[in-house]
Amino acid sequence: MWGGMTTFALLDDFMLNGIVLRGYQAEDLEAMFRLDEACFAEEFRFDRESMRKFAEEGESVVRIAENGSGEIVGFVIAHVEKVASGRRGYVVTLDVAQEHRRKGLAKQLMRESEASAIAAGARWMQLHVFTGNEGAIRLYERLGYERIRLRHGFYGATGLDAFVYGKELAEL
Repeated sequence: MWGGMTTFALLDDFMLNGIVLRGYQAEDLEAMFRLDEACFAEEFRFDRESMRKFAEEGESVVRIAENGSGEIVGFVIAHVEKVASGRRGYVVTLDVAQEHRRKGLAKQLMRESEASAIAAGARWMQLHVFTGNEGAIRLYERLGYERIRLRHGFYGATGLDAFVYGKELAEL
């Protein structure tokens, strides 16, 4: 897991909201789970145990966004894994509370996860996104991710399709 703290401020019209980005702590799990329930329909959510495993796996990259009251308002979980061509980052999930969307928080979380993946030796980042999630697709494309292929039946028992996106990571 990658720790450390980064602070940045987001400007929302005329209001300044301080958000702290930090590493994962085991006591974050319940709040992350609740946020995931609020962000995604049932077929896209993780159960509590899966989320814990993803967040605590050996080469996980987890960044938590916390407001001034200590409430978790966003997070990203990514993994760095060995593949035939070297090391790759994979975004497991990106969650941002509804009231904090479209303010740059998801972009900042993604940039932090990419930087952590680079530091862990990854040169490529991949993710899956539901084909109907137009907002997330726009975000990823603005961040330089390119659509690689369609993966049929990726999500849950309902078998919803996902696009696979990827991005070459540049040294910072």
